[in-house]
Amino acid sequence: MADQKILGAILFEDFELLDLYGPLEMFGNIGPELKIITIAQATGPVKSAQGPSTVAEYSFADAPNVDMVLIPGGFGTFAEAENPAMLEFVKKSGQKSEALMSVCSGSGVLAHAGLLDGRKATSNKLFFNAITEHASNVEWLEDARWVEDGHIFTSSGVSAGTDMSLAVIAKHYGQEKAEKIAVMTEYEWQSDSTADGFTQYLNQGDLSEYLELLGKT
Repeated sequence: MADQKILGAILFEDFELLDLYGPLEMFGNIGPELKIITIAQATGPVKSAQGPSTVAEYSFADAPNVDMVLIPGGFGTFAEAENPAMLEFVKKSGQKSEALMSVCSGSGVLAHAGLLDGRKATSNKLFFNAITEHASNVEWLEDARWVEDGHIFTSSGVSAGTDMSLAVIAKHYGQEKAEKIAVMTEYEWQSDSTADGFTQYLNQGDLSEYLELLGKT
């Protein structure tokens, strides 16, 4: 359809499953107005931090122009924040997008790409400092479920990405649409971006313990 928009979900090794699929569940229920595609540095299966793989339909080289960009978090973001190919693609696609979204530690990738310079943003609370410490040009907000600054949305950890996604849907497709999707998916939408019950756990995460849990050590 002529007015159909495209959301590009960016994949990388060791992405967090719910960071990706929570938002895509919400966006996927918008209807034919929005098409979702998956993009990675190379096409094919991309393994998540939890194990299951997701197929990247397009590579950075052949991906079409997208209207919205979603980058999940996960342990893999620490490597991707140093990956020139990822940073170049995110910067190129993100600057042209109507909505650029990151979930959890995905904001660290946006920061390394320079897309958050001079902007407000947030990230995963348990590992907040580990994600944000090398991005001093960003106004990092510790107490926020998600943050909207211009066309860029950044969320706190994991499940917060689903709340953020509904806020993006409300902005671009209307509040009623977002509320209907929340009801249809039986999801209790935390629609107040400033209500973050996980700030109390700020920087209490143990990265080595998390990696051991995932079998990465």
